[in-house]
Amino acid sequence: MRHFFLRPLILVTANLWLAGSFALANEVAPLAIPIAVVHSLERNQIPLDTVSISVTEIEPSRPGKHTAKKILDWRGADPMNPASTMKLLTTLTGLDILGPHYRWRTNIYTDGVIRQGVLKGNLYLQGTGDPKLVPEELAKMMKDLQGLGVQKIDGNLFFDRSAYAPGVMEHNTIDGESLRAYNVPPDPLLYAFRTLSFQLGKSRTADFIDISYTPPLSLLKVSNQMQLVDRACDNWKSNIRFNLDPESPSNTDQPLTAQFSGAFPSACKGVNFNVVALDANTFLTQGFAAAWELAGGTWAQPPIGKNGAVPLAARLLLQFEGITLADDVLDINKYSNNVMARQVLLTLALEKMGKPATTASGELVIQSWLKQNGLDFQGLVIENGSGLSRNEAISAGQMNQLLLTARNLPVGDIFYNSLPIAGTDGTMRNRLMSQLRKFLHLKKKPEARIKTGSLADVRAISGYVFSKSGKMYAVTSFINHPNAWRGLEAHDQLLSWLLEDGPEPKHAR
Repeated sequence: MRHFFLRPLILVTANLWLAGSFALANEVAPLAIPIAVVHSLERNQIPLDTVSISVTEIEPSRPGKHTAKKILDWRGADPMNPASTMKLLTTLTGLDILGPHYRWRTNIYTDGVIRQGVLKGNLYLQGTGDPKLVPEELAKMMKDLQGLGVQKIDGNLFFDRSAYAPGVMEHNTIDGESLRAYNVPPDPLLYAFRTLSFQLGKSRTADFIDISYTPPLSLLKVSNQMQLVDRACDNWKSNIRFNLDPESPSNTDQPLTAQFSGAFPSACKGVNFNVVALDANTFLTQGFAAAWELAGGTWAQPPIGKNGAVPLAARLLLQFEGITLADDVLDINKYSNNVMARQVLLTLALEKMGKPATTASGELVIQSWLKQNGLDFQGLVIENGSGLSRNEAISAGQMNQLLLTARNLPVGDIFYNSLPIAGTDGTMRNRLMSQLRKFLHLKKKPEARIKTGSLADVRAISGYVFSKSGKMYAVTSFINHPNAWRGLEAHDQLLSWLLEDGPEPKHAR
């Protein structure tokens, strides 16, 4: 491998010399890759021709208007797989087109009547793709329903998912892990990401294991057959066996048992076991029923839930509004939620091109938005807008153009604040902590607001760095290689270089 890197290292050295020469001649020239980054890539056997890096300095030219000066460009024009950094394109477009105060609506219709506190008739839930219809929001919906005078429901549930084309709701994965939460498909009536989250931990009062779960389901019980063992918490999942009985319920009102067996380490203070184990209708039916019961409501009989369009004769009972798009974008970018990003893309299609929403329609909306903002992204490939794809592609240079565009939009600050902060939160919570400690004495501390991305053969970063001297940089780097998982160090070296004002070499002064 050393022979492979010999030529790139020579090129980098030559480029550094040329950059210095041009700087001395008062000409602007992009610097080459920082030598610490090159060495890191070499150590981790990541070829330079599988890496792209783009760094630009963002400068205010007049109030509300920013321009960019290219600082570093290594294969910045080559389309690469961006993994989850693709969410930046989806969320920025969504914020600008829909507005940060946009709210999704879940409509509830009925074909019945309310008499003496009893709703005699069916409920029809019609969704528009609220990405964060979670237990807290469903509890508010139940309160609103009770506010109409309903105490008891004598009917069943029907789910109208006509907002989306059937194809976008198919459960296709790129890794075969259909039970993993990150692979949940879009759903106009997505409830709690269709994910059962079990909390496991040693009881505070005795030597046994506590298991709780969210969201509440009306007919789910937990069978705890696990043994507590004196063991470190590392790799705790490998000794746990989970089974759902029945595995595929035939009816949405069928009792379910979540069975846990195996060994659980006593050193674990509390861990989450997340699984997508139920079909969408069963999950939503039992979730809705449990929320209604927790709110003090009752049923004439356990409801059955099934697909069904809202009848023409049905009347609107309730229109429930979820949280704002700005709040959703915060979750999408901080924690890299795939299905939420996909539903933003489909919402763009739904609002601008009508239903049923498709990914292709969402892509057309984004392409039109790019054109309106003077951005020509040759080679851009959008498959679902989340980056959970082997086909999506964008260049590092294009991503930096997007970051610059964001600074010139009214929603720029909302977008900026949605990005993970290095050493503080989101997917960057544990990154650059030692480097940032160097700046604790400074009154105005530098920071890195960076969206991360990772797939089996991809590592990516894209976002903004405020250096110790107060300069703002847009930085994007993609690694597309089987050893990409080793590239975290190189990316951190790049970000550290910018925090320290790396683009200001002594010979350029």
